[in-house]
Amino acid sequence: MDLILFEAAKAARKNAYVPYSHFAVGAAVRAKDGRVFTGCNIENASYGLTVCAERNAIFAAVKEGVRDFETLLVTADTEGPVSPCGACRQVMAEFGISHIELTNLKGLSQCVSLEELLPYGFTLKEKE
Repeated sequence: MDLILFEAAKAARKNAYVPYSHFAVGAAVRAKDGRVFTGCNIENASYGLTVCAERNAIFAAVKEGVRDFETLLVTADTEGPVSPCGACRQVMAEFGISHIELTNLKGLSQCVSLEELLPYGFTLKEKE
């Protein structure tokens, strides 16, 4: 497990806004240039407007001009390693994030590829 990303994701998770689900998630993504960006989930009474931790981390990086990523780590207080939702998986595909670490607060970790999480994802290559 990438301890730098794990600690960053745990810290970000503390800022989650989860008054409805009470399910706080943190994520950290490392750009190929070494910078780390974090995100937490932010809920809304209009559930469709809720944004996941993974997308918040990726979007924070994109806002800073980053388009090339190495690893994304996600963590939550779950029994086993937590897994991203489908929307987050598709955003990972959009930006080519192929190395994903699923973790929990206990330190359990599972490394997976994007292809394992989203075997038939829609990508930029298919749009061309």
